[in-house]
Amino acid sequence: MLRVGRVLSLRLAGRGAARLCSSNPPKPSASLPKSSPRPQAEKQRRRREREEAILTSKHSTSEDKSVTWSEKEKILYTAPTPPGTKKDTSLPFPSSYSPEYVESSWYQWWEKEGFFSPEQHERLSHSVDRTFSLCIPPPNVTGTLHLGHALTVAVEDALVRRRRMQGYRVLWVPGCDHAGIATQTVVERRLLKERGKRRQDFTREEFLQEVWKWKNEKGEEIYHQLRRLGASLDWSRACFTMDPGFSRAVTEAFVRLCDSGLIYRSEGLVNWSCALESAISDIEVDSKELSGQTMLPVPGYENTMEFGTMFTFAYPIEGHDGEVAVSTTRPETMLGDVAVAVHPDDPRYQAVHGKQCRHPFTNRLLPIITDSMVDMELGTGAVKVTPAHDHTDFLLSQRHSLPHITVIRGDGTMTPPCGQWLEGVKRFDARQLVVDALVEKKLFRGKKSHAMTLPVCSRSGDIIEPLLKKQWFVRCDEMAKKAIQAVEDGQLDIIPHFYTKTWKNWLSNISDWCISRQLWWGHQIPAYQVELPNSTDKEEWVWGRSEDEARLRAAVKYGVRPEAITLTQDPDVLDTWFSSGLFPFAMLGWPEQTTDLQRYYPNSVLETGNDLIFFWVARMVMLGTELTGQLPFKQVLFHSLVRDKHGRKMSKSLGNVIDPLDVIHGVSLERLQEKVTEGNLDPRERLVAMEAQRKDFPKGIPQCGTDALRFALCSHKMQGEDISLSISQVLSCRHFCNKMWQTLRFTLGVLGDNTAAVETLEETTPLSSMDRWICSRLYSTVLQCEQAFEAYELHTVTSALYSFWVHSLCDVYLEYVKPVLVQRDEEAEVQPATEHSGRARQVASSVLYHCVSVSLALLTPFMPFITEELWQRLQPFRPGAAAHTTSLCLQPYPCSSQLEHWHFPEEERDFLLVQEVIRVARSLRAQCGMTKEKPAMWAVCSPSQAQVLNHFKSAVWTLSWISSLHIYCPQREDSFHSSPPPKGSLIRVVDHTCQLHLQVQSGMNVGKQILQLSQRRDKLVPKLEEILCRVRSPNYLTKVPAHIRQQTDIKMAALQQELKTIEEQLKVLQETQTTE
Repeated sequence: MLRVGRVLSLRLAGRGAARLCSSNPPKPSASLPKSSPRPQAEKQRRRREREEAILTSKHSTSEDKSVTWSEKEKILYTAPTPPGTKKDTSLPFPSSYSPEYVESSWYQWWEKEGFFSPEQHERLSHSVDRTFSLCIPPPNVTGTLHLGHALTVAVEDALVRRRRMQGYRVLWVPGCDHAGIATQTVVERRLLKERGKRRQDFTREEFLQEVWKWKNEKGEEIYHQLRRLGASLDWSRACFTMDPGFSRAVTEAFVRLCDSGLIYRSEGLVNWSCALESAISDIEVDSKELSGQTMLPVPGYENTMEFGTMFTFAYPIEGHDGEVAVSTTRPETMLGDVAVAVHPDDPRYQAVHGKQCRHPFTNRLLPIITDSMVDMELGTGAVKVTPAHDHTDFLLSQRHSLPHITVIRGDGTMTPPCGQWLEGVKRFDARQLVVDALVEKKLFRGKKSHAMTLPVCSRSGDIIEPLLKKQWFVRCDEMAKKAIQAVEDGQLDIIPHFYTKTWKNWLSNISDWCISRQLWWGHQIPAYQVELPNSTDKEEWVWGRSEDEARLRAAVKYGVRPEAITLTQDPDVLDTWFSSGLFPFAMLGWPEQTTDLQRYYPNSVLETGNDLIFFWVARMVMLGTELTGQLPFKQVLFHSLVRDKHGRKMSKSLGNVIDPLDVIHGVSLERLQEKVTEGNLDPRERLVAMEAQRKDFPKGIPQCGTDALRFALCSHKMQGEDISLSISQVLSCRHFCNKMWQTLRFTLGVLGDNTAAVETLEETTPLSSMDRWICSRLYSTVLQCEQAFEAYELHTVTSALYSFWVHSLCDVYLEYVKPVLVQRDEEAEVQPATEHSGRARQVASSVLYHCVSVSLALLTPFMPFITEELWQRLQPFRPGAAAHTTSLCLQPYPCSSQLEHWHFPEEERDFLLVQEVIRVARSLRAQCGMTKEKPAMWAVCSPSQAQVLNHFKSAVWTLSWISSLHIYCPQREDSFHSSPPPKGSLIRVVDHTCQLHLQVQSGMNVGKQILQLSQRRDKLVPKLEEILCRVRSPNYLTKVPAHIRQQTDIKMAALQQELKTIEEQLKVLQETQTTE
């Protein structure tokens, strides 16, 4: 029998050896392309290294230090607000941000008002005749959402909310998958635990009643989580894959595909879980890497079983003194061997071609066949062939017309053809009995440790058994060709585009898809076995939308009266992925030509994780195209997987899954550890998981809130490398929420004191240089968001919005404008009188209002709760506030065309120099230990720089905390009426043409200044040497682009100038020190 890791194996030409106990054929049905042994070994090595790093102190603690947090004061919203009524924002504004306060009541109001329904589109004044539709990847009804789901929700909701604000008719459908195996397993465990009963103790109808009862009790948990995440889904159209309407669509799809010959019944090898007694989907098969001999627990066995061992035994050649030695990791399957295969060109076996081996236990004769697929270089070059228990052997048997002997039943026990000594014995108990019998017959040739990959059922932990079963299959070849062509023709756009190659490679090698599952929970296959009068043993099947239709079909097919036919419906159910593959159109009422189907199909986009490209996306494209004649969506957007901070994929089997609600509300370390112990983890995995929690969350997870979590998730580049999300990142986004909160406190204070009304956006014309700069920065931010949204680069959008609010609005503009708006006399001294005129204050107030209001609208797709709260509190000051105010989520999304009158590119360009001057000035103040003092400062610069600094003079005064700014330009005589800087000033270089001189009062610590300058020099010298080394390298002029060389020259000149200045300062200071 061919096995992945055995010594003697078949190998396809140009391909790696097959996997040990592989659950898939060489062209597997809906499985990922197999990795070669070397990458798998490397993957296993990295995983062990990560585990060791967690269990020891080798992992970096830098992250731990950054996650320092203390419990924040929890402020609760206590105003009586019946669910669905609008929150009262006239209450006093709390002093600090609290997620619990902010996120209270808003969602119920949004939902009750129908803001998420496409029907509200008609009421929008800015509506456009365009549609945007998509479905949420339906999570399993059994589970709870994890951070991977939260990423999906955050991304999709950002896209949805923006389109809705742009006036599109938007439909985002929520749904839940019935998850056949997972749900049935959960209910079976519950019944066994609570009542001591197994599924077989119930009739099918009784058991299904228990499942529905469980679903009705627990099935709403995921919908609750989606609401807590702020997902703006149309709940009136929520879709469950076992709903009557959806079930009709599943039946219709099966019947149509059968009628067109795309579904057929055949005997084939499937992934079989003996514990579940069912075929399972490839996605429910985990690959467990074993480095060698390993003892593992197996369901149904009291003791651990041995895996990762290679057994070698001999088959005696009939009528010959010789033998053929073969090796396998599964000796129990040798009872099903039907041949031994060798390569036709292998010189060692030329003499035995066409001869036969005698099976030691069954006495069967096994032909020695030749096949060019055998790899002569592996092992002895001879391979045992077990078609009924190995995919590759099954293909080999078809070419050589070999029989199929099943030696393992669906329950995992040995079959009668094995003989009385093995019949009914469990397969892994039989393994040792077979080895002992081989030893007794002196045919055993030894065993050794062997690295291998073991397929494991993710639902039950059982070892997968490839079994030969009569099942229903979907013929995929032609549908796959159409799916490939759709991408090549540009009808279907896959983003990121590098997945198009993966798409084509996999679909080009697809094989037929087994859709039968031996379960009770699910869509029972609408196919019926036909029993005719005087029928033979041959199986006859018909299908139909109902039993009556099937009976009529059978009557026509076999030419008999309907009442003479006995029908028995197939007890199996359809693979869950079959019904999931219909979701984009079944959710809209297909096969009926509903209004929703006509309006929202095809969907605009499908957004999902890149791990579902084959299991779900490819199947939707194939089934949608076949059944509706149209692609189910126009674009496919894949996001990356979320990993923990140690780089491990978040998985229940690793115990490192984080519930998004734990991040939103906060959770103790004790509760996190309880969740791990409640799971069914391997002891080592449990140890690793709990140790990782202790190191990552020593005080638990702080309360971060929904907005912070969503913003953090969308801040990662989702098209590329996997996302390694840490709680510290989410916590920093909570700090951003507090920054927004405090900005609104200041803004509301300014607006409340302002007697003049806020001007409209169109009427507001910025007066001062700083007003013009912040307005232009807002325009550039809106433009950047527009471009990034269209390219699905949400991380660019969030980065632009964060940068504008924190670095431009708060750090610069608010600090500058405070003296203007609050009119503090001690600060007003440094401002020109015109800056404090009533008109200037009114314009600055309007600019501030619109900067905040527009920014909130830009942010609301990512942070719906805090933006709604803050925007509602701004509304009393809104121009034309008498008009009815609804919700921010229905306001027009800001666009750059609205703000073109605020675009001042020269102001943005020039302010880059101003910011650098302010940074250097503050550094000089810190160097002198100044806190409250405001020294005079000279800027020695070029004429063009002088013009810029003079234009932004008030900003430099205010933000640099200086008493006066003297601009001295040696190249101009007037030098803006400034004299050269006084000697003895502290000097710092801005760039190669600009220096700052800070006049220092008496009492300066000369020794400290010398030390700081020496340290600065020691830091700059290596940088200059590194640049000089690059510049002097061979081929620098020919290989380095001209613009890079220009930038390098400027940087080098600035470093040389600063080092020269430092040396001069040190000389003066050292002379001063000597004099003293």
